[in-house]
Amino acid sequence: MAIEKVFVKEGIRESQLEEYLKDMFDRAGYSHTETQRTPMGTRIIVFAHRPGLIIGKSGRRIQELTDDIKVRFGLENPLIDVKEVEYPLLDPNIVAKRIAKALEKGIQFKKVCNFYLDEVMGAGAIGVTIRVAGKLAGAERSRFAKFRKGFVAHSGDYAEKLVRKGYTRAMLKPGLVGIQVRIMMELPSEIRIKPEPKTKE
Repeated sequence: MAIEKVFVKEGIRESQLEEYLKDMFDRAGYSHTETQRTPMGTRIIVFAHRPGLIIGKSGRRIQELTDDIKVRFGLENPLIDVKEVEYPLLDPNIVAKRIAKALEKGIQFKKVCNFYLDEVMGAGAIGVTIRVAGKLAGAERSRFAKFRKGFVAHSGDYAEKLVRKGYTRAMLKPGLVGIQVRIMMELPSEIRIKPEPKTKE
């Protein structure tokens, strides 16, 4: 098999695995999965806010999950590691899912997005951008809205290295709404923010 086809096949399998784990561990505050190839097998690192719901009592659920993934995805020796997301408001995948759940409950999208802008910035982010797209607020046609606070790089190395990205979908009565969250945790070393001058009293 050509090397290109191998990469495509692996990419598809990793995408399917991501969707499988996301659906299974939604209640655990699932964020994302990283897959690493090792001499011992395939290491699957699952990031979630509530890892105890994934591990289960005495690790029994992990063993069941390992056996299921081995059969379902054809991995010879999957090794599952679960890591806790300590600060869920700084994880774009978790924030996006919380926004989606709020929208599905019928809360107005502007109110939800502005609320999470403040929450993410209050948790210590340098900047956050939230983009929602679809049939919003009863609109007949799809449209998008963007909410932004602080500084977020959108292109170049800074956007690749310093910005965390998350995406999910909300199922509303009019149709699907996509939610994208970008969180910047630190400024590039070349950038400095000048403090506001003190006003005379």
